[in-house]
Amino acid sequence: MTQQRLPPAEAAAAIRWAAGRFRRARLSFGHGTDNPLDEAAALVFHVGGWPHSAAPAAYKKRLPAAARAALGELVRRRIEERVPAAYLTGVTWFAGHAMQVDERVLVPRSPFAELIGERFSPFVRPHEVKRILDIGTGSGCIAIAAAHAFPGSLVDASDLSAGALEVARSNVRLHRLGRRVRLIKSHVFRGLGKRRYDMILSNPPYVPTRDLDALPEEYRHEPRLGLEAGKDGLRVVRAILKDAAKHLTPEGILVVEVGDTAARVAAAWPRLPFLWLGFEHGGGGVFLLRAGDLKSPRKAPGARRGKRHVG
Repeated sequence: MTQQRLPPAEAAAAIRWAAGRFRRARLSFGHGTDNPLDEAAALVFHVGGWPHSAAPAAYKKRLPAAARAALGELVRRRIEERVPAAYLTGVTWFAGHAMQVDERVLVPRSPFAELIGERFSPFVRPHEVKRILDIGTGSGCIAIAAAHAFPGSLVDASDLSAGALEVARSNVRLHRLGRRVRLIKSHVFRGLGKRRYDMILSNPPYVPTRDLDALPEEYRHEPRLGLEAGKDGLRVVRAILKDAAKHLTPEGILVVEVGDTAARVAAAWPRLPFLWLGFEHGGGGVFLLRAGDLKSPRKAPGARRGKRHVG
């Protein structure tokens, strides 16, 4: 049997080699990276044991034979098994923070990262944010990034999946936030009692059942519980909107990502004054409502759209 040839030794050449193979395989991207070059770089830096901050100097470094063999195996699995790179390395980045991930949780990729980076400006006064809820926390990425962005806050992070909560717990430990981020097994608000929050955040499941099989193969490695949301994709959003007002402080805000179901959400709740947020770095389908909007929906039908940077 002929021994398989190892990838190039120089990091830059190894990245080009892997990216070329990914292009020819016509992979689907979107699990932390959106192009073959970045995906290839993530794998090369992983086997090299280099932090992302080592670029661009690391591009000239050389990989030892064992690392080259490991890279070859990761590239093979990425192509043949369609495993997202974040699952192959066990780590990804969200809002500038490292997060451990495996197939018990979705790979973090939400535009919430941009909102958190801007501390939800201009919709809250950061120093007044004391309690935050993250519904469907998965890996804990939104809850943890929010805790970093609002250091004076306490964060509740809920999820129905015991496996997801185990991953989130490892990330809470990684970021040393055990005293400020509390993990709760709960479906939406059921396990939270009467607690109220200054911000309720959620990237819930929103894929209609019939659309799951049409997703690229990479998505089949992710937990179905984190994607599928009933016939119309609104099952979890419906539960959030039903009771959110009971759990917001008077000046609190609700921010929810609904992705491609945005038009369906606007049509289903025509009296709610959704503010659809704009993003500079890609993504969409995220609405914001204030506590008062949920208690006294406007009578005029339709939804309004807007950008965050106003006035």
